[in-house]
Amino acid sequence: MTYEGAKPPYPLFIHLDGERVVVVGAGAVAQRKIETLLEYGARVTAIAPEATERIRSFAEAGDIAFIERPYEEGDLEGALLAVVATSSQSVNEQVFEEASRLRILVNVVDVPPLCNCIVPSIMRRGQLQIAVSTVGAAPSVAREIRRSLESQFPAYWEDYIELLGQVRALVKRRVPGEASVRTPLFEAVGSAGIEHRLAAGEKITAQQVYDEVVAPLVEGGRL
Repeated sequence: MTYEGAKPPYPLFIHLDGERVVVVGAGAVAQRKIETLLEYGARVTAIAPEATERIRSFAEAGDIAFIERPYEEGDLEGALLAVVATSSQSVNEQVFEEASRLRILVNVVDVPPLCNCIVPSIMRRGQLQIAVSTVGAAPSVAREIRRSLESQFPAYWEDYIELLGQVRALVKRRVPGEASVRTPLFEAVGSAGIEHRLAAGEKITAQQVYDEVVAPLVEGGRL
């Protein structure tokens, strides 16, 4: 929870794939939150007396569960995370109190004192994710930093990170020994300028990278 003199929150990425997440509220803000949560594989339950057409369409398609009534005590049972997007201070406080009692992560949108976790502004390129947070002090600044990062890491970085992961898997299969033996190989791949070739439109496979960068080091005994 944010308060004067508190320590800053500990940055942490959480796997939500298959985890129950309760969203209290079903308006435009909740809709954006739900769309993002679904991208990360969460099992979303939305609770609200009314909902946007988009949220209703998610429910009709079976993508989420929608409980069409106000939040009630006990709605958070079994959840890993609760996201609250309502204009009701009393509801916000009730959800926060239940989540705190059950030791559930809770984020009340735009109300930092009623949060035990922060949802950052995220720059994402496939498996590459960079999260930016000002802990609620200046959200617009966090968004500007994210936009700056998006220009620094163009779309081809998604392919680049995916390729590095494939090369890493090849190296781990083919080069035996302690992890420290493979570290110089990974560093060589990372400094080989592959991202610039991808930016220029070149199609590169993991095998190519292995043959061009890794194999000469292994065969030449330069580990």
